[in-house]
Amino acid sequence: MAFNLKEIFSAAMVLFAVIDIIGSIPLIISLKQKVGHIESKKATIVAAGIMIVFLFVGETLLNYLGVDVNSFAVAGSFVLFFLALEMIMGIHLIKDEEPKAASIVPIAFPLIAGAGTLTTLISIRAEYKAENIVVAILLNSILVFAVLKSAPFLERKLGPSGISILRKVFGVILLAIAVKLFSQNAKMLF
Repeated sequence: MAFNLKEIFSAAMVLFAVIDIIGSIPLIISLKQKVGHIESKKATIVAAGIMIVFLFVGETLLNYLGVDVNSFAVAGSFVLFFLALEMIMGIHLIKDEEPKAASIVPIAFPLIAGAGTLTTLISIRAEYKAENIVVAILLNSILVFAVLKSAPFLERKLGPSGISILRKVFGVILLAIAVKLFSQNAKMLF
């Protein structure tokens, strides 16, 4: 096992861009307001676990289920699309039992370890060694935990109007990511 700092850094930067935990701050704050508490540690551990497991067995698992990576990415784009619409329009499209806390759904999956992240892991597996990608996942997990843990502080500092503005701006960005994920993968389906 030979760790390569250049590979670790490159993989970490790719994952950082795809996970986009900084851009997810408005959604995290919105979820905190909705459910009252975010289980930062649980969400981070579950997301890291999902990413590491998917790194090693993801493509095989999808093939076994008869689902190709492109279909998986298109399905993930729909989830991101509806989350973005909620952020932009201030409506609630996804009706579910109100949990007492947010951790696994929707934070660990699909926000952190969503279709974009999991598809990216399969892609970079061809380029980088697995051990370097695992270190990159762990580095991103530390940052994810820090952002999730600081949500109450960020909420106080930004205030209601700051949160509203950020939510709408990042909602549009999330919508654009969903459209890009859809367009890049939908053409491969036909």
